[in-house]
Amino acid sequence: MLITDEKKISEIQTEFHAKFPYLKLEFYSQPHTEGGISAHNMLDAGKTVGEVRTIHQEGNLSINGNLKVSTLESNFKEMYGLNVQVFRRSRKIWLQTTATDEWTLAEQNRLGEETGLYD
Repeated sequence: MLITDEKKISEIQTEFHAKFPYLKLEFYSQPHTEGGISAHNMLDAGKTVGEVRTIHQEGNLSINGNLKVSTLESNFKEMYGLNVQVFRRSRKIWLQTTATDEWTLAEQNRLGEETGLYD
């Protein structure tokens, strides 16, 4: 996934959701603690990456199903200065994956698909 200052948060969210349809990314102005939840300061998806990040480096962020949620969130922070939180679909709601951040994206997506079948 290409990260540039011109890209909108919504574009990153759409690209991620296309790969993992039962997961979504939310962006925050402040980081969450390890195992903690992001409760405040969700960023407007219409903003550009350049408007909200602290590290103005462009590049490709590798995202695949074998990546742990915690690693993905750390990579966004360390490489691009972006605070993200992964959410998993559970029936009709989205849950922050804080208790399962050590699971891979594929595992999270699979569980989201299984629990989404009961709508």
